[in-house]
Amino acid sequence: MGTLYIDRKDICVRLDNNALAFYTQDKREGMVPIAPLKRVIIVGNVTLEASVLNRLADKNISVVFLSGRRMRFRGMLHGRLHNNGLLRIKQYEKSLSNGPIGQSFPLEFSLDLIMKKIKNQLDFLNEGLAHRPDLRFPLTSSIQTIDKINEKLLGIKNGLIGNLNKEPETLMETLRGYEGSAASAYFTGYTALFPESLNFKNRNRRPPEDPVNAMLSLCYTLLHYEMVREIETIGLDPTIGFYHQFEYGRESLACDMVELFRQDVDRFVWGIFRERHFTVRDFSKDRERPGCYLKKTGRERFYPLYEGWAKTKRPLFVHEVRALAKTILGNEYDAFIEQDTLSE
Repeated sequence: MGTLYIDRKDICVRLDNNALAFYTQDKREGMVPIAPLKRVIIVGNVTLEASVLNRLADKNISVVFLSGRRMRFRGMLHGRLHNNGLLRIKQYEKSLSNGPIGQSFPLEFSLDLIMKKIKNQLDFLNEGLAHRPDLRFPLTSSIQTIDKINEKLLGIKNGLIGNLNKEPETLMETLRGYEGSAASAYFTGYTALFPESLNFKNRNRRPPEDPVNAMLSLCYTLLHYEMVREIETIGLDPTIGFYHQFEYGRESLACDMVELFRQDVDRFVWGIFRERHFTVRDFSKDRERPGCYLKKTGRERFYPLYEGWAKTKRPLFVHEVRALAKTILGNEYDAFIEQDTLSE
């Protein structure tokens, strides 16, 4: 199973030996064994007995709390986290390294991250072009623009452009500018893949204004906290990023890692609309409060679709987080992993 989604406002969750029992008005509705669970997603006003949270924490099962209709993140419960503080100390040291490329870990990390993201954008747009040759003009235009940006980034990486002696802050802003320009070109092509009936014109959020943006925001939120979980499980600090600057209350490192998988989410969202799992009728707009949101009946269909996709991606999430930890620790990584295994 792996993940349990609880999205019923009239449900009460109680502990029954090694299982979760679900009640409505003191009548048992069903049970789920705890052993296979890795994470629990709770949406809206669900009643939980304290013994349930104690058992989930004891078993290191993460619990994510989302608001009801708008599916906004409200909090996260963890069990025991990693005991080895060395990794976080090295992470903080790396985040403070401040020099030109070759001496600044944040710069090297950011350049590599943006180039991987741009490669993913190009791969997806070319895939879209293969499916929709009738959209050759908008997709090819986006691909050509991103290709030019990629060439500039390759120049920086290979030392062919005179950026090596620039101040790190200036070069970082240059990288962010290229990343933003590539994102703009990418979404010009991405929006063309969807039918006009969905009214998807550009990327918007807080609140999302159309069904596609609503689905993207929901999937990005779930992906973000998948990353937070993996980052904290291995012992890194999710608030200290290298590309995304520190911002109070934000998991900047998780934001960094999400960039590697945005096009996977985009491909998933494109697929579920292309296959007509969802239409405009599955979304609602609130006259009093702006925004477009997936209806509850739509969420019931969404959860198994997302879970099926996420199961194939979670090994990659773990791989990328562990690769980052290995890069940060260097020669000390093997001893770190051995100690981690012994402590389990």
